Amino acid sequence: MDKIEQLQQMIAASDNIVFFGGAGVSTESGIPDFRSVDGLYHEQYKYPPETMLSHTFYRGHTAEFFDFYKKKMIFPAAKPNQAHLKLAELEKAGKLKAVVTQNIDGLHQLAGSKRVLELHGSVKRNYCEQCRKFYDDSFILGSVGIPACECGGTVKPDVVLYEEGLDRDTMQQAVMYISRADMLIVGGTSLVVYPAAGMVDYYRGSKLVLINRDSTGADYKANLLIQGNIGEVLGRITLP
Repeated sequence: MDKIEQLQQMIAASDNIVFFGGAGVSTESGIPDFRSVDGLYHEQYKYPPETMLSHTFYRGHTAEFFDFYKKKMIFPAAKPNQAHLKLAELEKAGKLKAVVTQNIDGLHQLAGSKRVLELHGSVKRNYCEQCRKFYDDSFILGSVGIPACECGGTVKPDVVLYEEGLDRDTMQQAVMYISRADMLIVGGTSLVVYPAAGMVDYYRGSKLVLINRDSTGADYKANLLIQGNIGEVLGRITLP
């Protein structure tokens, strides 16, 4: 039996699936990841991306932060790929209970997924640090220099920057869903960024599927390991 067939059978036999994904889920939508050969970390900038996307840099070099953020973190033309669409289909069929994502692009919701836990926030949400009014990503893209609210406050992206902690409620919900799942599909993540990467350890079942282009440190834990593009793999799954 080939691996796609195995995956198909495991999905058919499950009704409490959770998906945990990273940047590789969105690369097929044209959004670059951070760590691959053509990722963000391999481009040349005045400062490393980790520095420019840090809380300290946001506070001390706000204009430069937004210049980088607008150019490299928001992709308004990106569309959901086969992975996003299949996961939304699995949720609609009652099989998938939650998507836990490290991505900030909002493509899971655009594909139709309803229960999406965004560990690192979303570029689609931005808020005034003074009056807490919310703005969408088009407001940020259309702004000149530092985005300002009508009250005069700076409009900050609702994304988790380096040095900032993850949202506790989102983390707790993610742990709850993963620990109760009868099947956990992990896709498009190298599983190196903590605390998100430690999420796999909360899974207690015997249907852990890892789908990624490259090997990960958790490969040995997988009940089924598929090396490939997540969109191509999930695109081959059919629902009855």
